[in-house]
Amino acid sequence: MTTLPLATQHCQPRKGKEHALDEAAVGALLPMVPGWKLSTKGDGLVKDYRFENFHHTLGFINAVGFMANHEDHHPDIEAGYGHCKLHWSTHDVGGLSLNDFICAARVDALLAR
Repeated sequence: MTTLPLATQHCQPRKGKEHALDEAAVGALLPMVPGWKLSTKGDGLVKDYRFENFHHTLGFINAVGFMANHEDHHPDIEAGYGHCKLHWSTHDVGGLSLNDFICAARVDALLAR
């Protein structure tokens, strides 16, 4: 499916069911984004990040927002004191697309710096 590391790739416009990933593709990509899990409905990727305080949580949210705007692919964000939960899905395909895995990997790369 993809030979380049996910975090080095960029999102492409993906509209329509033909861009939705099937179960086999999701199963092949999920190990490439450690710590990410399928949402309870199986239509998205979720991960909860923990931070020392609210200030660090907000910094993380701002960094994710900057990256998401650059990629033109945006997560649902739930945050509180010391944590931030991200949920990636591609509404235009009705589930998961390669863009979701790219953005999940790019978020993890932000923290690896």
